[in-house]
Amino acid sequence: MNPNQALWEKGDFTRIAATMRESGKALIQRLAITKGTKVLDLGCGDGTTAMPAAKLGADVLGIDIARNLVEAGKKRAAEEGLTNLKFQEGDASNLEGLPDQSFDVVVSVFGAMFAPKPFDVAKEMVRLTRSGGRIIMGNWIPNDPTLVAQILRISSSYTPPPPEGFVSPMTWGVESDVIERFTAAGVPADKISFVRDTFTFNYAGTPSAFVEEFRRYYGPTMNAFEAAEKNGRASELQKELETLFTTQNKSSDSNRTSIPATFLRVTVAR
Repeated sequence: MNPNQALWEKGDFTRIAATMRESGKALIQRLAITKGTKVLDLGCGDGTTAMPAAKLGADVLGIDIARNLVEAGKKRAAEEGLTNLKFQEGDASNLEGLPDQSFDVVVSVFGAMFAPKPFDVAKEMVRLTRSGGRIIMGNWIPNDPTLVAQILRISSSYTPPPPEGFVSPMTWGVESDVIERFTAAGVPADKISFVRDTFTFNYAGTPSAFVEEFRRYYGPTMNAFEAAEKNGRASELQKELETLFTTQNKSSDSNRTSIPATFLRVTVAR
């Protein structure tokens, strides 16, 4: 199996996605998506941004490499009666089944950044966006002090080094790398803009209980704990993550967790 597919089919990312719904909806509402807009959501998961776009009247196709997340998305769309929202399995670096310039807006929020072959990913996003359309990416930022960048940093310190030639997904959070990838796909640099934005994770439980969700359901953290257990370091990893979640929790309710995480929002004008 594709290692990227194996990573995201591991566990159950819908458990984490459930804590991101409010921010997903807020982001889509800021993008001025209207009825009839053709939207492609790459690395869509179970629809954190695809579903709000469909509720605004857009015709949305969500693509994800994880089959379990595609099925979960289909179930959510059916429950909401959203006939304008479709989900299918696919790889963001190779979408040859989709015709050129077939979408007004291509969105990828913490999705396509995890696909291998980043130059191919940029090329496909550009190919699929019509002239006058937009590409919107949300990407975690390397070495950022907030939640997700720190989860991934901590997790990687407990796992074996990646294979030779591996390109870190976090490079999508570096402006110069983003510019290099999109200009190689034919986009002028002055058509690429960046802002720092925030996603807030809201969880109905304590920070330590939220860590347990990541330990049991989030692929990168699951891999880190498996490696740590082999080395007798699982309790060390648990403690490090609990400290991170507790210190970053902004909720005043002791039984709730609310943690903001900074990301790089990329806009590419076609």
